[in-house]
Amino acid sequence: MRDIVGTWRLVTTAAHDRDGNPLPKPYGPAPIGTATFTAGGRMIAALCDGRPELPDGTAREYVSYIGSYAYDGETLTTRVDGTSDAPRLGTDQVRKVAFDGELMVLRPPEDSVGGVPRQRILTWERIGGA
Repeated sequence: MRDIVGTWRLVTTAAHDRDGNPLPKPYGPAPIGTATFTAGGRMIAALCDGRPELPDGTAREYVSYIGSYAYDGETLTTRVDGTSDAPRLGTDQVRKVAFDGELMVLRPPEDSVGGVPRQRILTWERIGGA
């Protein structure tokens, strides 16, 4: 099982519908994010649209959360005990985990935007620890 302990930097995001058609990238065309996983089972993550200025009428996409986590080599589950997104508080955030070389690829559960089902893919590079 690959170890996820350490600090990771978000390098790319992608999204597609159920037919595989591309959708707008999560966190815009210049996403930034950091996630840290401790050996003691705690994690913190913050992600946002990193553009210095957004087009008129566009809200900056942003989320951060912390909690205890469990990782079994395929699934990462975080029990959220602090967050910028109130509906996440007290929930389990589940991500499928895969590796592409040294990159960690996380796939959250399908959600929907504007009624269109969406699968997000977040790719991370380890920048510290382990």
